Amino acid sequence: MRPAQLLTVLELEYQSTRKGQHTPVMLWGPPGVGKSQMVAQIATRHGVPVIDIRLSQMEPSDLRGIPYRVNNQVDWAIPTMLPDTERHGPEGILFLDEITSAPPSVSAAAYQLILDRRLGEYQVPDHWAIFAAGNRQGDRGVTYTMPAPLANRFSHFEVETNLDDWVSWAYRNDIDERVIAFLRFRPELLFDFDPAHNPVAFPSPRSWEFAHRGLQKFTDHPQLLQGTLQACVGPAAGVELHAFVNSLDQMPDLDAIIAGQDVTTPTEIDLQYAVAAALVGRAIRAQGQPNQTEILGNILDYAGRFPQREMGVMLVSDMHRAIGNAVFEVPQFASWAQIVSEVMLFE
Repeated sequence: MRPAQLLTVLELEYQSTRKGQHTPVMLWGPPGVGKSQMVAQIATRHGVPVIDIRLSQMEPSDLRGIPYRVNNQVDWAIPTMLPDTERHGPEGILFLDEITSAPPSVSAAAYQLILDRRLGEYQVPDHWAIFAAGNRQGDRGVTYTMPAPLANRFSHFEVETNLDDWVSWAYRNDIDERVIAFLRFRPELLFDFDPAHNPVAFPSPRSWEFAHRGLQKFTDHPQLLQGTLQACVGPAAGVELHAFVNSLDQMPDLDAIIAGQDVTTPTEIDLQYAVAAALVGRAIRAQGQPNQTEILGNILDYAGRFPQREMGVMLVSDMHRAIGNAVFEVPQFASWAQIVSEVMLFE
């Protein structure tokens, strides 16, 4: 299932804790596809804490607690990391990450916690959601087969990579527009992981964020930039991104486009992707400005000039995802829609 759909699933499961209908959710997927980040997004949206428990780093007693003597009886000391209303708040997310890397003795200790929301005398607060994540057995991680009793305590979803979803996230999080443009140009490199070769660095949604950081830090050190990008996304993808970034000095004048001047569209397909991504970034930065309508109108005029109509559709679709229905309110939108009507896709 694509990330945008899974975010809706997690949102509804989080809200369901208030009605007593919550089902623990297990997210399956290879490394770097954003499983943990989706859980963090739900917590951020609601302003609640996430307690991230890595079962792979624990012993069974770390969950169950340790015994201590009370008169002639034995009681159990509840671990302070487990959700507590007084310490952590009345609502939140208990996130069991790397659950498939936990040895069977530890995962067995989690059975009661996940299904019954209890461990001995301890009980998970009512309005806390339980989410978990782990790698599949073919992903070359340290994984154990999930025992059937544990698997039966979750609803299971597999995380797919989706470029449109990643691009929407990237614009919201100020990812370098050169990285976005490159992945629009080379979409197959959003995630390229071959467990048979066990690469150290490889393209993934997580590592493209690392590449973004590398561009911010090493652009002024050109002798280091290519090696840095290769260290983030792997040798081949790093070389390609470096070459793509170096070609962007041939881009048309973005300020002239924004000003409504007659600017020729580049013939090179990689530059077209770069211009489209950069213009979406300009549209985002224009929000709330007095001349927003004028800027959006000039971008729409330019979108209609691409020789490949699909390029204009991609630009406007990304702009709509980034800034919403303000695109439709611009007078030039109707003219642009007429130009691309034969290739327009409606979601």
